[in-house]
Amino acid sequence: MSRWRPLPKSRLLRFVEEAFQLAQRAVARYSSKFSKKRYTLHQHIVLLCLKVRKDTTYRTLLDELIEMPRIRSAINLTELPAPSTLCKAFDRLDMAVWRVLLNLSVSLLPTNGVAGIDASEFDRTHASKHYTKRAKLTIQQLKVTLLVDTRTNAIVDLHITTTRKHDTQIAPSLINRNTAKIDVLLGDKGYDDQQIRAMARQNGIRPLIKHREFSSLQKAWNARLDTELYGQRSQSETVNSRLKRKYDSFVRSRCWWKQFREQILACIVHNLDRAL
Repeated sequence: MSRWRPLPKSRLLRFVEEAFQLAQRAVARYSSKFSKKRYTLHQHIVLLCLKVRKDTTYRTLLDELIEMPRIRSAINLTELPAPSTLCKAFDRLDMAVWRVLLNLSVSLLPTNGVAGIDASEFDRTHASKHYTKRAKLTIQQLKVTLLVDTRTNAIVDLHITTTRKHDTQIAPSLINRNTAKIDVLLGDKGYDDQQIRAMARQNGIRPLIKHREFSSLQKAWNARLDTELYGQRSQSETVNSRLKRKYDSFVRSRCWWKQFREQILACIVHNLDRAL
């Protein structure tokens, strides 16, 4: 007679456990001393990450959790919250909390200090055309700039804007925030700017950015580029494509600040998936 063996942990269960440990490191158990203490912030964060990973709605996620006793046990969830509870939790958690979670998620992955920078657009047109016209959403996309480590495709940092800022205006803030994390910065011709190169060198970062070819000298500089190292820049485009394929190419929220949080949450989920 064969002895019963426990089932192995699924990838989803390991994802939930990793997200739960990350949340415990990032925030306190409750939002304040006046909290009803029915659900913890850690549980809220895990459920929000799970919603993004499964690319589903609050209501569908909670319905599926009824049949997931191991997932509920992993986060000590004895009763299910209402969909509105999770929605309000997403509203209450500040962008600063999500940035802390992003930084912690990067620490789960081995990085090599070589980072590529690239921008992509995410649609804001999931709402009806009537709404977008009435709300005067003249710019229909979010511009999301990712700083991606080329070793494990970890998203080190991101910048989000609703305006038409040029790449050269966005790169400095990403460089200043991550001087200790990157040694080599890879960028295409959109980041060809002497101020960016100077800023990078001042912070001990080697800029490997292609020049726009207006003269024979700039063509010669591009010819001398380390093509093997520069070729890793394509990892940034790969990650941009992966985010759109796995977690949608549009944002669901109507408020711009919620749209920003949606994008950073997707980046955290991406890093957790890579850590597994």
